[in-house]
This record gives sequence, structure tokens and C-alpha cells, in this order.
Amino acid sequence: MKKIVAALALGAIVAVAGTAAEAKEWKKIRIATEGAYAPWNATDPSGKLVGFEPDLALELCKRIKAECEIVAQDWDGMIPAIQQGKYDAIMAAMSITEEREKVITFAGPYGTEPSMFGTLKSSPLAKATFPGERYDLSKDDPKAAIAALADALKGKTVGVQTSTIQANFMEKLLPQVSVRTYDKLDNAGIDMAAGRVDAIFGDRSAVGAILEADAGKNMTLFGPAFSRGVLGKGVGVGLRKADGDLKELFNKAIAEANQDGTIAKLSTQHFGYDISIK
Repeated sequence: MKKIVAALALGAIVAVAGTAAEAKEWKKIRIATEGAYAPWNATDPSGKLVGFEPDLALELCKRIKAECEIVAQDWDGMIPAIQQGKYDAIMAAMSITEEREKVITFAGPYGTEPSMFGTLKSSPLAKATFPGERYDLSKDDPKAAIAALADALKGKTVGVQTSTIQANFMEKLLPQVSVRTYDKLDNAGIDMAAGRVDAIFGDRSAVGAILEADAGKNMTLFGPAFSRGVLGKGVGVGLRKADGDLKELFNKAIAEANQDGTIAKLSTQHFGYDISIK
């Protein structure tokens, strides 16, 4: 009985806390991004956070009529830091997945793009053939493509960024393949150039940015592109579950920016193609 009473009391406290959070007036919003995942987000030589998400964040805050402060946060600490109240929202190419929705909530999604592999042009992987060019894992059967990848990657190592949908993909669909995790995908690209890993796997744009850099001139994409399913529902704004009112504000702003073509315009500017949700 004491446990039930205690649980009810705790529920009342949580309810009151939730009401207080919902009553908050959002005049200033602190938004965290990584600043190391171009073109989603990056840091320019002056130290300024730039890219698609910083630009979109400013646009969304205008629509919300709030002052927007964008801060840098290492990827590994993103979710713990928002739970600790260090900032109010996350815009850092964070895909909406069931695992993440257990601890935070999301507004959106505001964008989506496929994940792809990269390797050195001199690697046998660059010459390998695979069935199909793109798979939506929420509806397509990827068995043949996954089997071909497993065979091609046998005895090889793939570099991924830690705690990402790509790391989850490798764990769930290619568990027999050796994986090395990195704090940043750029560092996986450096190791691939040095021959310490055989391939990298990440968002198409992030892998593409590595390939387009001077150090990536000897690298290329390979294999099919994959989206959705274990790779999530798209990229959204990460928020504390208690901040339901802020979620509503972001959802409204995202819907407006999507409807009037702002997200398509910004994504084409930064990616070279439209990643908006249709």
C-alpha cells in the first residue's frame, strides 16, 4: 500500500512539474548541435557554428518568436546534457528512433537522407557489385543486398560514429562485420585514408563531405543506399519529454517552413539536393 501511495504521490509531483514546464514562456531557446557533421552542422575557421541545421534553427526560432542561442556539444553527451537542462533542444542530425524516444521526445522530422558506405578507390569494395541501388527498410526486403555486403565486408573493418543509426544498422543487420567506432565520422575518414579501416558508413551527405575534401580525393561511395527502418524515421528536434509546449511550437514552425519551401531551399543550398519531408 505504501508503494502505491508513494507512486501516486510521485505521479502527482511529476504531473505538477509537467504543468509547470508546459506553462513556461519560451522567449529564449538554447539549441545544441555538434558542429562536426557537415553539411548538417559544422564549425567554420572563426569558431562559428554553420550549416543546414544552424540556419534552420534560426529560421524556426523566428517563427516561434524566440531568441535562439546555438551551442556546441559533443555527440556522446547530447542526450544526457539536455536531460540535465544544459540546453532546451537538439538539432544535430539526430534521427528519430524508438530507442531515443524512450528517453527524449522529438519535433518533426524536418529532414531525411539515406546512409551510404565509402571506401578507397583502390579497394576491392569499390569494384564490388550489389543488388539494388536504394532500400527503404520500412518496406523493401534488403536480404540480398545485406548478404552481398556481408560477403564483400568479410575480414574487413567499417568505421562508424558512435551511438548513431549507422552503428545500430551494423549491429542489427551486419553483426558479423568488424566495426570500429569514432567520436566523429571525419576521424573514421582519416583512418580509412591511412588504411586503418576499410570502409566508413554514415549519412550520404556526411560521407560525401569527406569524399569531397582534399583528403578524400582517393575515396568513393559503394554499395546500396539505405533509409528508414533501423535507421529511424528521419531527423528531428530532440526535446525533453516534459517540454510538450516547446514540441508544439517546433512542430508548428517546422510544418510552416516545410509548406512554404524554406526547408527545401535551405537543404538544397547546403546539400545540393532536397532532404525535406514530403
